Amino acid sequence: MTTDRAYARAGVDTGRSGRAVAGLVEVLSRIDPGRPLRSVLGAGHYASVLGLDERTGLALTTDGVGTKIVVAEALARYDTVGIDCVAMNVNDLVCIGAEPIALLDYIAVEEADAGMLTAIAEGLRAGAEQAGIEIPGGELAQVPELIRGHPSPHGFDLVGTCAGVVALDEIVTGAAIEPGDAIIGLPSSGIHSNGLTLARSALPDLAETPAELGGRSVGEELLVPTAIYVRAILALLAEPEIEVRGLAHITGDGLLNILRLHADVGYRIDAPLPVPPIFDLVAERSGIGPAELYEVFNMGCGFCCVVPSGQAARAVQLLEQLHPRAAAVGSVTAASGVVELPKVGLVGDRAGGFGTV
Repeated sequence: MTTDRAYARAGVDTGRSGRAVAGLVEVLSRIDPGRPLRSVLGAGHYASVLGLDERTGLALTTDGVGTKIVVAEALARYDTVGIDCVAMNVNDLVCIGAEPIALLDYIAVEEADAGMLTAIAEGLRAGAEQAGIEIPGGELAQVPELIRGHPSPHGFDLVGTCAGVVALDEIVTGAAIEPGDAIIGLPSSGIHSNGLTLARSALPDLAETPAELGGRSVGEELLVPTAIYVRAILALLAEPEIEVRGLAHITGDGLLNILRLHADVGYRIDAPLPVPPIFDLVAERSGIGPAELYEVFNMGCGFCCVVPSGQAARAVQLLEQLHPRAAAVGSVTAASGVVELPKVGLVGDRAGGFGTV
């Protein structure tokens, strides 16, 4: 992706980050533990899987909340970011067909404040209950030399590591996806936990209440928790009439994230879900074009499921019980490595990002 974009100017250069991660992964892939490796999936998928025995895999993810924490600090509202922490982990874990079972949290603080930590814990609890997982432990680190709040001394960072289980012969990688399959989209709850640096750059006044947000302030809108899709996806996986061929959590890289699935195919999103007003507002205030918007944000679609076309109606029926407005949004094509968005005139791949048709 080109770095001459608003996101890079705001301080997040995704192209440079991708190159840095590639170097990190290359070195770590050469670890020799002195025994046969247990890793089942290569790097780059939504979760890692370690084989525990011939049948069972331990699925693992780790993720944080990003600069959504800056908004929480500025508003002194800490009771929702725990939901985001859980969501960012469990939504990734379920993408490989695993059932999340537990999360460990790591909270780094500038100054230990009982009220703030209790509020963070309330969010973690709410997220855990939505996902059906436990939080049996975690770690609190007081590191004032590393953490500075917005404002100080209320700085913190929040990260989680999630574990789950999956049958090794039931891992969903996307390898079974075929041209003609249907793509089902699940609506996002808003901006989720990606692209907050760019959104805050476009909307710096968190107290502003634009008419587009229906009376909600910018800060309140940015703090709306990430939707948790676990219960709906586990129900989909358990439905004997449906073959789930691919699952994608739409986070950083926007709809290009679906290309993380292990399939030599392309994806055409010709009936996208409605775009929430927050994204139109970011575009209007910043002048950011559609290409960058769809590379950075979920644009209203927080999760995608790929199923055979003949099973799409049943899949939508099942998914919309927990996520109203779930809908078939497109189909799989033979254009390998390409995502097409004809409604907004975009086509893209992971190397070059989106561009106009």
